[in-house]
Formats: sequence, C-alpha cells, structure tokens
Amino acid sequence: MTIDKNKFEASEGIHFPGKTYVDSLLKPVFYDQKEHLFDAMFKIHKAHTTMLAEQGILTKNEAEQILEGVKQVEILDRKELEYSAVYEDLFFLVESQIGERIGEELAGKMHIAKSRNDMGEAMYRIVIREYITQAISDASQLCEAILSQAEQHVESIMPAHTHTQPAQPTTFGHYLVAIYDSLKRDIKRMEHAYQTVNQSPMGAAAITTTGFPINRERMVELLDFDGLVENSYDAIGAGDYLMEAAQALISLTTNMGRWIQEFLRMASKEVGLLRVSDAYVQISSIMPQKRNPVSIEHSRAIASSAAAEGMAVLHMIHNTPYGDINDTEDDLQPHIYKGYRKGIRVLRLMRAVIITMRFNKERAHQQARENMITITELADVLARDYGVSFRKAHHKASVIARRAIEMNKELYEISLDQINTWLNEVQLTKQDWEHIIDPICFVTRRNITGGPNPDVVRAMIEARK
Repeated sequence: MTIDKNKFEASEGIHFPGKTYVDSLLKPVFYDQKEHLFDAMFKIHKAHTTMLAEQGILTKNEAEQILEGVKQVEILDRKELEYSAVYEDLFFLVESQIGERIGEELAGKMHIAKSRNDMGEAMYRIVIREYITQAISDASQLCEAILSQAEQHVESIMPAHTHTQPAQPTTFGHYLVAIYDSLKRDIKRMEHAYQTVNQSPMGAAAITTTGFPINRERMVELLDFDGLVENSYDAIGAGDYLMEAAQALISLTTNMGRWIQEFLRMASKEVGLLRVSDAYVQISSIMPQKRNPVSIEHSRAIASSAAAEGMAVLHMIHNTPYGDINDTEDDLQPHIYKGYRKGIRVLRLMRAVIITMRFNKERAHQQARENMITITELADVLARDYGVSFRKAHHKASVIARRAIEMNKELYEISLDQINTWLNEVQLTKQDWEHIIDPICFVTRRNITGGPNPDVVRAMIEARK
C-alpha cells in the first residue's frame, strides 16, 4: 500500500508543529507542566524579578509592574488554561498572559539573564523536593507506628525464617524493630537526596551564565534552596539529582515490598499470625468466609510500581549527553512525581494497617515450638555446659533432628530418656531439656546486643525513641 505524502501533509501541516507532534507530544507535555510545574514557575518569576530589581537591572517601578502582572496570572484558574499551538508550551503561554497585562516589552524584561534551561532545572528541583519532603514525613509517621507495635510485642514469641523456612524463635517486637531500622535508613537516603536536589541552578541561564550582573546567591535565598550548583555547565547538564531522588525511591519501595510480602504471608489463614482490621479487608463476592487483606496486596503492587517509575528515570538518563537534553526533562519528570506519589500512598496505607492490626500471640508461640526450631540451643548447651566440642555438638543435634523427623514428632513430644539414648555418652538433665525445647528460654538467653531478648529489644526501642 502506498501512502500519499501530499494527502498526509495536507492533514498534518508542513510547518511546526505538525498535528501528530502536537497530539503525541506538545499537548501531553503542556498538561503535565500545568499539573506539576505551575506553582514553581511563578515562584521563580517572582524571585528572579526581585533579584533583578535589587541588582539595579530593573527599576523599582518596572519590577513592581512585572510582579503585579505575575500575580494576576498566577491567580487565574489553571483549569481554564488550554494548550494552543501558538505558544508551544506552558512557559510561553504564561509569558503571553503576563504580556497582555503589562505589555510585551516589560514582560520580556522579566526574562533578562534567565533561560528556560536554568528555570526548568529549578522548577524540577522545587517540585521534587516537595515530594521528597512529603515522603520523609509519611515514612517517619510509619516508623512511629511500627515502633509502637514493637513496644507491645517485645515478649510475643514467633518463628523467624531463613530461606523462607522456620529457623529459630524470635519475637514480633524484635522483627518489627528490624523493619523500623531498615525504614530509617531509607529516610536517611531520602534526606541525602533532598540535599542534592535542593541546590539552585538559577543564573546558569542557557549553560554559561550571563553578561548581566545578577546575584546567583540571592536566588538561593529567595527560592529556599540550601545552596548553589556553582558551575553553570553542571547546573544545566547534571542529572545526578534526578538519579539520587529515583534511587532513594527505589530503595524505599523495594525494601518495603519485602516486609509487605511477609505481612501477607502472616495474614494468610494458614499462617494466621496477623489479623488486618475490618477497615482494610474485603470480603469475597462469592466466598463469604474470606477476609482478603487487599490493603496489603495493593501496597505490594503499588510499591513495585513506584520502584518501576524510579527505574524508568535511571534508564531515561542512561547514555544521554552531558548537557541540556530533552531526555531528562518533560518526558522524564512525571516518572519521579508519579513514583513518589505511589510511594507515599504505600506509606500511608501500611501505617493504617500497622496501627490497627492484631498479632495472634498464642498461635505464634505454638509455631515457635514447632519444626524443631529451638534445636540450635541443644548444640549450644552441649558445647557450653557439657564440654562437647561445638562441631560434635552440632552433629549430635542434627542426628536428633533427623530422628525426630523420622518419628514425625516435635522435640517437646520426645521423652528425655529417648534423647539421652540418642546422645549416648552425654546425658542431659530434665531442666536442661525443658529449657532447650522452650522458645521463651531460647529468646531470653539471646541477650547479646541486638538480640531478641525482651530487655534488649526494650532498650533498642527506647534508644530509637
């Protein structure tokens, strides 16, 4: 089939922008800019005009007229601002709207020593820092919820898992403090990303600064940045602030996804350790007995989606030229914004779940008695109290484990006489055997720094408070 070029061009147009370019690029970008960058744009217009006046580049009267025009456009209902091919993007539309109020010449003066390049980078940084700030706040509130639950469960015995298999007894409080510590490290990563993001590129102009006597340091103050990206090429060309913001998001949502998955396992009927509040479960449409912990399911899915948004940022920057380039701009930015919005949703959902969930202490304690997960203590007792070499003690414990499996019995179901027969030359006392099969004793004895002993966990919680 032959495509008629003339007919196509008649529909598309032969001058910029072509219809497909408008529909597939300019319109979507315009509405993304309107949603995300509108407030930041006006913040920069006002700060830059103020600085130009302070530097004597604009007269006081000119600055006042510009600021009044900016104010009038800023309070317009942004919903009424629609894309027009006449203006290409939001930047030019806003300039036109201001020009209608104060005149084109004066509207043009407000852009002295300012480029869409440094302005764009500043807008991105202003928007991203707000998302990071919100994520830090919500993550901190989740931390408080986790620590509050941990405090209630420092003595709630449960099985710890390694390689997805029951391994040793611990407590739910010990487990939750581990999650808390991981989340706090992600908060630190976001705080560091914030410091990288919150640096001003203003005054870099296109990429080499300007011949006008501007004050870049003053723009730092006016826009609430923490510092200045000093080298103007770096200010325009660097994408590391985007990558660091994305990497912090990826780390946060990936780490959360791991324990969210475990919460789902614990909330299953078969495991039965967590009961999610009725406010955050759904009943099956056909199976009335079901309590589906959909809040945790959605959190897992959204966390994965947020991490994917962060990965999109890294991939879009990869192998791009070091300088002003579209790859790091309007097509990329929404991925960071969407990623952080999704991450914040997960933080809020899981906070609600954790505050209101119930832990089944009795069932957890019983599971901690099963699958011979206290048998490490048998090897320890033989080595510590009976003078058996640790390697030999470990071998004796493994023999007993194997024979218990063959008998299809738990350790607490086997008599001391049978155990001593298997041990042969070593004979345990009744008290020692009772301690070995007791998960509470197992946990209590692990009072080393960071261990699950309730007093140790209480100390960890107090330190974190």
